[in-house]
Amino acid sequence: MNKKIKYISISILTLFLSFTLSAQEGKVTVDQDSDIDKLLEYKKDIKTTKVYRIQVYQSVDPDKADREKSNFLNTYEEWPVEIVWNTPNYKVWVGNFATRLEADRALSKIKKNYMNAIIFQPKLDTKQ
Repeated sequence: MNKKIKYISISILTLFLSFTLSAQEGKVTVDQDSDIDKLLEYKKDIKTTKVYRIQVYQSVDPDKADREKSNFLNTYEEWPVEIVWNTPNYKVWVGNFATRLEADRALSKIKKNYMNAIIFQPKLDTKQ
């Protein structure tokens, strides 16, 4: 009999609370500066996507890096290649891959000739 009374009491309490909680209504009004809408439009134009690249070579000698860039382009012409100077090395970077999967697929082809090639994400230059 005690269990029945507890069950009925809990049921009535739950029913009462559900009516009390659902009876609350409200209206929210947001008043914001019109410049916020302008900022949101500008933000849409800014591209903050991640980019993946593959480093295939590095050297302190710019001539060697340039030769390696030419060798790479003779073997693989489907990706853009650039030489980047990063103290104290000249690095040969390949591609501009939008996804890690795309970079991984390219790396599997490139590794046949460049065993030390690695995938990385360059730091975005925000000084523009």
